[in-house]
Amino acid sequence: MTRLENFISRMTAQRDILDQVCVEVAKMEGLVLELGLGNGRTFHHLRERLPGRRIVAFDRALGAHASSIPEAENLVLGEIRETASRFIGIDASLVHADIGTGYDDRDAVISTWLPDLIARLLRVGGIAVSGTPLDHPLLQRLPPPPSVPADRYFVCRRV
Repeated sequence: MTRLENFISRMTAQRDILDQVCVEVAKMEGLVLELGLGNGRTFHHLRERLPGRRIVAFDRALGAHASSIPEAENLVLGEIRETASRFIGIDASLVHADIGTGYDDRDAVISTWLPDLIARLLRVGGIAVSGTPLDHPLLQRLPPPPSVPADRYFVCRRV
C-alpha cells in the first residue's frame, strides 16, 4: 500500500468510526476532547456531527486551517501528554486521538502513556477513538463499522 493509499484508508476509517459513535455520543453528557488538532479536519467534522457540543482541542502548536480553529477557551497548546493530564477526571463523553507519527518506535512510546490518559479522561460509558491501539484494562475494544478493516483504527468504551 502506498503512503497515499494508507492515508486515505486511515481518513476513511476515522470518518466512518466517528460518524458511528457520534450518534451515541450525542445522547451523552460530557466534553468532547480532540487530542491532536493538526490542521483541524477532524475537529471541523466533529463540530458538524455534534452541533452545540463543547469540543476542546489539544496540540503542540496551532497549525489548523482558519475555518477549523476552536475558540480560545477550547484550545489547549503544549505537549498533549502534559496539557491533557490537567483534564483528568473531566468525564469526557468522547476522546479522539490521532497523534500517531507513522514511525513504529515513536508510536510505541505514545502507546506507553496514551491509553491510560484516555481512560482517565473518559466517563464510564464514554468512547475513545484512536489511530493507535488503546490497550488498557478500563477500555473495552468495540468492533469498528463493517467498512473499517480490523486494526486500521480503534474504538473503545470506558468500562
